[in-house]
Amino acid sequence: MPSVRRIAHAFLERQGLTTVFGNPGSNELPFLSGLPDGFRYVLGLHEGAVVGMADGYAQASGRPALVSLHSAAGSGNALGALTNAVAARTPLVVLAGQQARPAIGPEAYLTNVDAPALMRPLVCWAAEPACARDVPRALAQAVFEARLRRGPAFLSVPYDDWTADADENAPAVLERRVERAGAPGAEQGRRLAGAVAAARRPALVLGGDIDADGLFHDAVRLAERLGGPVWAAPSVFRLPFPNRHPLFRGVLPAGIEPACRALAGHDLVLVLGAPVFRYHEHLPGRYLPEGTRLIQVTEDVSAAARAPVGEALVADPAAVTRLLLTALGTPDTPVHGYRPVPAPAGTRGPRLHPEEVFAALREEQPADTAYVVESTSTNSSWWRQMDLRRPGSYYFPAAGGLGFGLPGAVGVALARPGRPVVGVIGDGSANYGITALWTAARLRVPLTVVLLRNGTYGALHWFGGLLGVPDAPGLDLPGLDFTRIAEGYGVPARQIGGVAELRAALSEPVDGPRLLQVDTALTTPA
Repeated sequence: MPSVRRIAHAFLERQGLTTVFGNPGSNELPFLSGLPDGFRYVLGLHEGAVVGMADGYAQASGRPALVSLHSAAGSGNALGALTNAVAARTPLVVLAGQQARPAIGPEAYLTNVDAPALMRPLVCWAAEPACARDVPRALAQAVFEARLRRGPAFLSVPYDDWTADADENAPAVLERRVERAGAPGAEQGRRLAGAVAAARRPALVLGGDIDADGLFHDAVRLAERLGGPVWAAPSVFRLPFPNRHPLFRGVLPAGIEPACRALAGHDLVLVLGAPVFRYHEHLPGRYLPEGTRLIQVTEDVSAAARAPVGEALVADPAAVTRLLLTALGTPDTPVHGYRPVPAPAGTRGPRLHPEEVFAALREEQPADTAYVVESTSTNSSWWRQMDLRRPGSYYFPAAGGLGFGLPGAVGVALARPGRPVVGVIGDGSANYGITALWTAARLRVPLTVVLLRNGTYGALHWFGGLLGVPDAPGLDLPGLDFTRIAEGYGVPARQIGGVAELRAALSEPVDGPRLLQVDTALTTPA
């Protein structure tokens, strides 16, 4: 009989999981031995960067990504990055090496004691096979759990399992196929379409799932048919709607009271592909204005169950969007008159205003550029200056866990090699995923990193004001020069001295990774 490893490799190949993001340890070597031709191993120097790259790759490619971690230490290092993948509902198949089976009970060195428990409740599914012959089936379950539940699934495998003989039933796993369909029933569809058609002042709130599921343009058609305002859901990690469209009102505030105030005057709020809601600042109040009905449509069972208000339909947002477009009809002509971009704010000192940086990106970068953004303190400047009209244009750490930006940008660039990719990274967050620069250099990933250096954790200064904590220590970051750090990892880098130099640099051709460090003035997220 073939080995467990051979069956596993053949199954992964049939499932299209041939790119492995990892940082290997001794427990993982038996799985990695003899990878078939066509497999690619993407080495990251820290597990947080490994998961961040896989997260960006899976989001940009629309397919699950395979991650290889090292026992307990590597799995623990990855937990912070996994929070973003969980919140973004990114399908990741996370394999971790375990000690040999006879060594687990005595807790030999590099044993992951109760490996599934380490990852719960963060991942959507976690297991360790009961015996070597169960590995192929368990691996298949991990892949299907990640796809069906839309999140990271975790499997710990003792390293001696990979060389064991598979049993006669193992090859059956190669033919497995698991699919899901989530269209609403006829009566559910009639009720939903009737509620939307009867609304006098409907509003749309769209989540990152709209972009992830390829519904960007359909969302525009639906919004134009309804004619009401559109918000992106709070803490949005993908842009679900063109941000300068005349119906777009921006990102819904991430506090209970201001979100309620924003939705005042609407008799129906239709939420597609988002939780209700991912609040951040604790600003209590009513969840909804008096007389406002909320209907949520999501595939995420947990998001539907935990919402504090409104009705929920657990269904495929794509099927529901098509149903509504058919039931309501679509406008004869699209809406024109996209809102103009205001002139960027400036500063009197040597530092650039972030709006000047973003204006340069908007005007010098191709219109189809994909931006991976991890610079929280510049949020308001970003949305004032950018004009994003294409799907897959925006990626942000979904749970707010720092360290996604640089690795995520590498992953997006690997998944979309024909599309320009720019990482817009703050100096505070850059330190969490800086090792991704080495991977970008080794693979010659075409990527521009615009490093915004303001010398502080800018968002925390703003949050300190909200919380009445003006004197917290540890918020400043003097003395960091990312040009020298980047060059040490093999990435060409330069310090930008002004707007003209930035524009000239952005207009240069990109044939590998590069880093542009720009000193910026401190701004606030809102």
